[in-house]
Amino acid sequence: MIKKLSIVIISLLIFALVLWINRVNLLVWGLPFIVDTARPVAENIEVNWPDGPSDDEKIVTNKPNIILILADDLGFNDISLYNGGAGDGTLMTPNIDRIGKEGVIFNKGYAASASCSPSRASTMTGRYSTRFGYEFTPYFKIAQTFAQWVNDIDDPVLKSEINKNASEEFVDLYSTGMSSEEITIAEVLKNEGYYNAHIGKWHLGVIEGTTPTDQGFDDSLQMLSGLYLPKNDPNVVNAKTNEAIDNMVWSASQFSISFNNSKPFEPGGYLTDYYTDEAIKVIEKNRNRPFFLYLGHFAPHNPLQSLKEDYDHFHHLQGDDQHKLRVYSGMLKSLDRGIGKILDKLENLGISDNTLVIFSSDNGGADYIHLSDINKPYRGWKLTHFEGGMHIPFMAKWPNKIEAGSVYDYPIHQNDILPTVAEAAGAQIPNDRIIDGKNLIPFINNEIKTPPHETLFWISGRLKTVMHNEWKLIKDEKINKNWLFNLSNDPTERNNLAEANPIKVSELELMLFNHMKEQSPPVFQSSLSIPVLIDKHGGQEYVEGDEYLYWDN
Repeated sequence: MIKKLSIVIISLLIFALVLWINRVNLLVWGLPFIVDTARPVAENIEVNWPDGPSDDEKIVTNKPNIILILADDLGFNDISLYNGGAGDGTLMTPNIDRIGKEGVIFNKGYAASASCSPSRASTMTGRYSTRFGYEFTPYFKIAQTFAQWVNDIDDPVLKSEINKNASEEFVDLYSTGMSSEEITIAEVLKNEGYYNAHIGKWHLGVIEGTTPTDQGFDDSLQMLSGLYLPKNDPNVVNAKTNEAIDNMVWSASQFSISFNNSKPFEPGGYLTDYYTDEAIKVIEKNRNRPFFLYLGHFAPHNPLQSLKEDYDHFHHLQGDDQHKLRVYSGMLKSLDRGIGKILDKLENLGISDNTLVIFSSDNGGADYIHLSDINKPYRGWKLTHFEGGMHIPFMAKWPNKIEAGSVYDYPIHQNDILPTVAEAAGAQIPNDRIIDGKNLIPFINNEIKTPPHETLFWISGRLKTVMHNEWKLIKDEKINKNWLFNLSNDPTERNNLAEANPIKVSELELMLFNHMKEQSPPVFQSSLSIPVLIDKHGGQEYVEGDEYLYWDN
């Protein structure tokens, strides 16, 4: 009896050990079933966008239509306008390039944050998101467990950390969002009679009071979760990196959207193309009145999924080592194709000349997709304050007001979008709060010859950055390290001048200190700190001496 009991106990211990060793794989395997059960998704239904005025009822006005297209995790090197060819050099983005060539190319366009939610909050409000406490990106509570489990990093230097004291502060993407007290672009334009439509990623809330339709949009086709097609769809080609964050996205994501806060249903095709098709419907139905369309593309954010026909286009990329790049290139091809369809539709409807189109990305390309050159020539990735994380593709066209072929070389910021759009529409910006952005039109047209910004700031927990004229200071307070660069002489941030120029460091630190005094406490606390290599992606091995910093979230 005792012998049998001992065998049972030993067997249970072995079983428990096997479960523990494979805990991440088990979570990755089981999470899709949990998510699908908790959030059932109906089959696709046709979206019925409301009809705007007919041709006989056309509203005659000089107010421009406004289209804001925001890509997700798009690197500076992903657009051929900046480099002559992305990917392996053969990926061309002629339609995205059209926006810049037919309008203005911003050579120094900056994201408001190195991660998605704070960047989008600033874009929508024209304010540093830290002014209203939206400093971090909310994420699933399950990520707490996942992050804890993948925390077994052998290298004691590079180690993700969970803030045990903040364990109760982990927030769910579905339970928090940007405060309804903030005033968005859509709310500003609604006062001028605009019809406002949102399509795609929002990432500023899905509960009552935080959704797009609570924040000034008349209609919203909102992404709830991020698959481009079901994983086993015969028309899709997938690529995985087996990084923790990639595993999490693959496991927790669904092929699901919602229209005006409806129950989840499946998109009607490959996600990027589907958003494009729905955007064209909005444009067609509202061609006879001023409209604002915010198209929040998910591409090229992971999971890496390409349509097979786009994947096949890059048939010269052969072998396992080229597979991810081939999938990624296919994703960008779909994004570019969609931009072309939108621009062509504006031309065909005769409304292109009086439509302001702005194109940008929420931040730079991510290290966890394991592609080396997406932010070239800049160092760093999404989540870092090096140029690779925040120096992004940025361009605009408005034939009636912006001369084709314009190039603007002073730094501009996503905070500038709201004031620019408001001025274009003849709308008043809020006067009861600080608006950090500037109306860019007089700067683009050379009516104002000074830079729109002398100083810009980025704050994410203990990672803090100030750019003042040509100087940029990055501070990682977790590891007590400073990087100081003169961007005029060193735009790719190769020569750290912090030790050689302590007076300049002190001067910039004082600017940061004064800026921080004006900001609000975070509405939810940082609870995770992740190391990010600056010059290597997540698939490359850390070697002693490699530079890194920590991202707090």
